[in-house]
Amino acid sequence: MSGSSLPSRWIVRFAHLVPADARVLDLACGNGRHALFFAGRGCRVLAVDRDAGAVASLADATGVETAVFDLEAGTWPLPGERFDAIVVANYLHRPLLSHLLAALTDKGVLLYETFARGNEAYGRPSNPAFLLEPGELLRVVEGHLDVVAFEEGLVSREGGLSVVQRIAAVGSHAGKPCRLA
Repeated sequence: MSGSSLPSRWIVRFAHLVPADARVLDLACGNGRHALFFAGRGCRVLAVDRDAGAVASLADATGVETAVFDLEAGTWPLPGERFDAIVVANYLHRPLLSHLLAALTDKGVLLYETFARGNEAYGRPSNPAFLLEPGELLRVVEGHLDVVAFEEGLVSREGGLSVVQRIAAVGSHAGKPCRLA
């Protein structure tokens, strides 16, 4: 996954699951490509990253609130906050996964895409701490969310090949998942 300013094709593909007026958390937002995408669709977005410079670039974006947190230091920085959707791309810190599920509303949507085991053969990241194990995202949401779509494997991306894992999942109270075309 690259440092592109374009939103991930996976996130765009399942953006229709997120209502236009939703409150969205873009976790580890980087340059804010997903925050800007969802704000452009009428969502209220909280863009969070530890890079103050990246977050500052979103200061004037309509519909985007920003916060600078080191997500890997200390406790969950958003206790009691609830979101209609959470978007994560190119980031993994396993201790946060349970907090993300708890922060979703009953009908919340999780759109998650990051590197998986096997990526070490193609470049960075190669540290197992930053690579999902086979089927890991499925196990994380099991019993909490209904899976709309899941993919895992080798993909061709800008800059070369990567091994990724992707999931689109919705709160169990969201009704039937939509049929994919």
